[in-house]
Amino acid sequence: MMVAMSDVWLPSGDFLTRPHLATLSTMGPRGHIHVVAVGFTVHEGIVRITTMDGSQKVRNIERDPRATVAQVVGPQWLSIAGTATILRDRESVALAERLYAERYRPPSENPQRVVIAITPEKVMCSPGLRES
Repeated sequence: MMVAMSDVWLPSGDFLTRPHLATLSTMGPRGHIHVVAVGFTVHEGIVRITTMDGSQKVRNIERDPRATVAQVVGPQWLSIAGTATILRDRESVALAERLYAERYRPPSENPQRVVIAITPEKVMCSPGLRES
């Protein structure tokens, strides 16, 4: 079932802007869950993660686009599940790099960088975060 972005709630405040890491879960080649630590940003309702083209997470998403990003900070947690796509165009990569630099630090030069873009379909969070 497709969900309109206007129907998906994301927290406001600094939970998604402070430089906390998260996990990205995708489906591995043998059906197991592949979980890795990532930095991510949310802009205009889309989750963005930069990575190297050909990485295991990219190959997993190309085979099965289901993906979940989860962030835990103390007692607060957030899980964003949705459909992922791989963006390779220079404009998408440049935007993701700029957003990453604003939240974390400027990324190193990487001509093989691509963007994992997740369109949220389900968001879950700790009770206190919902009120922020």
